[in-house]
Amino acid sequence: MFEYKKIRAQEDLKAQIALAIRKVKDSRVRDSLVNIVKLECSNKLASIRVYVSTVLGLKIARRAAEGLNSATGFIKQELGKNLRMRYMPCITFIATDSIEYGTKISKKISELRGVTG
Repeated sequence: MFEYKKIRAQEDLKAQIALAIRKVKDSRVRDSLVNIVKLECSNKLASIRVYVSTVLGLKIARRAAEGLNSATGFIKQELGKNLRMRYMPCITFIATDSIEYGTKISKKISELRGVTG
C-alpha cells in the first residue's frame, strides 16, 4: 500500500474509532475519559493497534483498554457503518501512561521556571 494512502486511512480510522469509543456503554470505558494517543496499522490494514491513555493514570487506562477490547465487535460495527473498507481490521487496544507522564513533566518544568524566574 502506498504510504500516503496508509496515512490517510490511519487518520480516518483514528477519527472514527474516537467517535465509536464515545458510544461504548461499558462503565470501564465511559467513566475513564479515554484518549487515543497513537494508532499503528499493518501494511495491508489487516490489524490495528490503538494506544489509549487517560488523565487518571495507567491503572484506569488498563481497565479502559480491557473494556474496549471487549467492545471491539461493536466498534468494528460502527466502523463498518461509517467507512467503506473491503475488510474490517482486527483491533487491539493497548494502555499507555503518556498523558500522565506528560502532566508530570509539565509540572516539573513549571516548578523549574518558578525557581529560576
